[in-house]
Amino acid sequence: MARVSDEELHQLAGELGDKLCARGWMLATAESCTGGWVGQLVTSLPGSSQWYERGFITYSNTAKIEMLGLPEDTLSTFGAVSEETAGAMAAGALAHSHAQAALAISGIAGPSGGTPQKPVGLVCYGWALKNGTLMSSTCRLSGDREEIRSRAVAAALRGLIDLLG
Repeated sequence: MARVSDEELHQLAGELGDKLCARGWMLATAESCTGGWVGQLVTSLPGSSQWYERGFITYSNTAKIEMLGLPEDTLSTFGAVSEETAGAMAAGALAHSHAQAALAISGIAGPSGGTPQKPVGLVCYGWALKNGTLMSSTCRLSGDREEIRSRAVAAALRGLIDLLG
């Protein structure tokens, strides 16, 4: 499979922006394996300053703890690539911003770094809203590093679009 096209990613980001603008809400992002791709994508859209508040690129565990307030015991118990960590990343992005909605992505994009328990392509997502809603999800994506990362960005955007209705 090929990576998600730039056109599809821009369409998803625009759809999310429309939903956030309709509520007068802002977005914060917390990214690990995607390295700021969501932030780059949304800021490439004209007018995104109306709905994108800030992004956190928290590639290391230390960054997750320092920038997002992720509890160290969450990392030691569940690992960086887990629904628990992704949910805590999204909640931390909300707590450390002025946004009303947040998404988080943590995964193993490869080509190395996987284990039998957590293989390459395992990606966890977190979505949080200021009203207290917190959701997380895990999926296994196939392909090379670029394909996995582009699919992770698309899935994170789709998840928040769906959550916002």
